Amino acid sequence: MTCSHCVKSVTEELGRLQGATNVEVALVSGGLSQVTVSSVGELDRDAVAAAIDEAGYDWVAQSR
Repeated sequence: MTCSHCVKSVTEELGRLQGATNVEVALVSGGLSQVTVSSVGELDRDAVAAAIDEAGYDWVAQSR
């Protein structure tokens, strides 16, 4: 992601996921931006990946 429009696209797609309550993006121009999704329960990883793909980006999962 490189701009606020990119952030908006990803935020809107992830915000549509059932159970998602908040989406925060730490934009890193020229690098990997960090996206944090808060939810009322566990989100389906495939649904998260599909939402990010729908916004036009690739998902690199971070283990916790």
